[in-house]
Amino acid sequence: MSTAIQSKPRETKTRSALSALRNEGYIPSVVYGYKTESTPIAVKERDLMSTLRESGRNGVIKLEVNGQQLNVVLSDYQEDALKGEIRHADFLAINMTEELEVDVTVNLVGESVGQKEGGILQQPNHEVKIKVKPSDIPEAFDVDIAELQIGETISVGDIRAKSKFEIMNDDDYALVVISSPRSEDTDEDNLPDAESQPELVGEDQGDSGDN
Repeated sequence: MSTAIQSKPRETKTRSALSALRNEGYIPSVVYGYKTESTPIAVKERDLMSTLRESGRNGVIKLEVNGQQLNVVLSDYQEDALKGEIRHADFLAINMTEELEVDVTVNLVGESVGQKEGGILQQPNHEVKIKVKPSDIPEAFDVDIAELQIGETISVGDIRAKSKFEIMNDDDYALVVISSPRSEDTDEDNLPDAESQPELVGEDQGDSGDN
């Protein structure tokens, strides 16, 4: 676990005050949870980003708040879509001996039989929610797709019994689908040639109606 991230109190919520914090390199934040009242704070962006690179999105972080060191996880955050910067962070204080629910990235392992036969891999959901002790949170949730055939799927119900983690999603929560390959032929290939088009009644018939 990395060195504790220092925080400072954040007293006001006005837009100008939040902008001033961000201009100084801070991320407006809040910490709440285990034995902790909801407390508005601010943390240095460089400190948080460095810690996340080291511990991962779901890693346990040491956060110092008002002289007290807490074990926390980054429970939620708001990101600037254009700049890719975190604009606000929510930290959840945790008890290291109790399980918690976290969203973990699904990592597909191997190349499926269906893909080798030209099938198209689709991943409807890229995260799965598991219940786990903080010290056992994995960097990713591995799903083996090697035996998957064209037209087959893997849902939570297919892997629940084999998983070493308690999965909180429903059984029909789809993780992987191998679809049939799209045909490169178009309907236009089946259209008759212009020369074989039937002649429309009344066209190119002369003035037979006047005779």
